[in-house]
Amino acid sequence: MSDSFDLIVIGAGPGGYVAAIRASQLGLKAAVIEREQKLGGTCLRVGCIPSKALLETTELYEQSKEHFAERGLIAGDVTFDIPKMMSHKDGVVAQLDGGIQGLLRKNKVERFFGHGKLLGQGRVEVTTESGAQQLSAKHILVATGSVSTAFPGMEPDGDRIGTSTEALSWPEVPTHLVVIGAGVIGLELGTVWRRLGAKVTVLEYLPRILPGTDSQVAKEAQKILEKQGMEFHLGTKVQKVSSDGKSCTVEVEGADAIKCDRVLIAVGRRPCTDNLGLDVAGVVCDKRGFIQINSSYQTTAAGVYAIGDVVGGAMLAHKAEEEGIACVEKIATGHGHVNYGAIPGVIYTSPEIASVGETEDALKERGHNYKVGRFTFAANGRARAAGHMEGFVKILADAETDRVLGVHIIGAHAGELIAEAAVAMEFGASSEDLARTCHAHPTLAEAVKEAAMAVDKRAIHS
Repeated sequence: MSDSFDLIVIGAGPGGYVAAIRASQLGLKAAVIEREQKLGGTCLRVGCIPSKALLETTELYEQSKEHFAERGLIAGDVTFDIPKMMSHKDGVVAQLDGGIQGLLRKNKVERFFGHGKLLGQGRVEVTTESGAQQLSAKHILVATGSVSTAFPGMEPDGDRIGTSTEALSWPEVPTHLVVIGAGVIGLELGTVWRRLGAKVTVLEYLPRILPGTDSQVAKEAQKILEKQGMEFHLGTKVQKVSSDGKSCTVEVEGADAIKCDRVLIAVGRRPCTDNLGLDVAGVVCDKRGFIQINSSYQTTAAGVYAIGDVVGGAMLAHKAEEEGIACVEKIATGHGHVNYGAIPGVIYTSPEIASVGETEDALKERGHNYKVGRFTFAANGRARAAGHMEGFVKILADAETDRVLGVHIIGAHAGELIAEAAVAMEFGASSEDLARTCHAHPTLAEAVKEAAMAVDKRAIHS
C-alpha cells in the first residue's frame, strides 16, 4: 500500500466512497479511510438500506394479512419469522457492502481500515488495534457523516432505550413502543414495528409531525398514520426516560408517565467529528458542531474539504453523493455544482411522502406570489386499480413566470414519482411544461400531469 495520495477521504459513506471513485475517474490517486468493517456508512449499515428492507418486508406482511382478501386472494394464516426477517436485511447489507468493495478495487481506490485523524499540513493518521500509520495527500476530504443524538434525561442504554441502530435489530416485537420524535426516522421505524403488532405511541415536542415538510402533506400523513393505528401526542415535552432492564418509563411534562417495553429515541442527528483532529488542522466548526465550508467545500484549513452530514443542510445520502462528486470535480477541473433547490426527500411510510423544492409554508412566510395545483390519487385510474387511493400531488409554481417552485407528493410510490419533478426543476421547467408532457396511461405519474394542469385550473379528471 502507498502512503502518499492526491486525495484521502475520511469516511466511506455515500458521500465519501462516491467522491473517491469520482476522483479516481478524473485521474487522481485516491484512498478512503473507514473504521467500520463494512463500507457505505450509516446509510448502508444501519440506516437507509436496512430500514427499507424491513419496511418492504413488513409492507408485504401487512398487505397479505389485511388487504389480500379484499381482492380475492386468500393467503391463510400469515405469520412472520423475526430472525429470518433480520437475516434478509443483513444479507442485503452484506451484498451491497461487497459491491462497494468491488467498486473501489475496480477504480483503484485504496481502502485503509481504521480511524482517520487530521495531523495538519496534509497528513492523516490511521489508527487500528495493531497500531498507527501516517499518510499524506495534497487534498483531504472529511466525509464522516452524523450520529444519532439524544437530549439530557433520555440517553439510550443500547437495549430497551435505543436509537435507530438498535431499533433495526430488536429480537422481538415490542408490546408497546414509544417513539420520541415524529420525524422521518421515528415514523419509518414506528411503521415497521406497528405492522408487526406493536402498539406505537409517538411523542413530539412540536405541535405537528414531520417538521420541515409541507404542512398540508404533514396533516394528511398524520390522518393516515392514525387510521393505521399509530398514536400521536403532539406538543409534548419528554422529561426523562428510564429502564429497569425489562420495561421503560417515559416521564412527560404535565401528564402521567407512560409505561412501555421499548423506547426509540429519534430526535435528530449530530455531525460526527469526534477525535478527528480538526483543531490541530485548523478546521473551524459552527456553534452546532458542523464543519464550516465555502462554496467549493473548502474548510478553513488549506487543502482540507468537507461534505455531507458533517457540514449540515439536508442529512440525505444523495445530497452527500452530489457534494462528493462536485467537490472532487472542483479539485480536479475547477468546476462542480450542486443545485440545492432540486434535492428530493422521501419518507418511506405507507403511503410514501416525497418532496422537492419549496413548501407552501415557506412561500407564504416570505410573501412569494405563487399558484397551486393539486390532484388526488383517488381520481387516478392506476391508483384505484391498485387499491392505493390515499394522498395527492401538489405543485407550486411562480404566479408570474409559472416556473415550478416545489412539488409535494403523498401516495403510493411517491419516492419514484418525485424524480420527474426533480428533473423538471433542475431544468427550470414551468408547470405548463409538465402539463403538456404526455404521460402513459394508466400510470400513477398521470397524477403529476393533472396536478400541473390544475395549476392553471384545467385539470381534466377533477
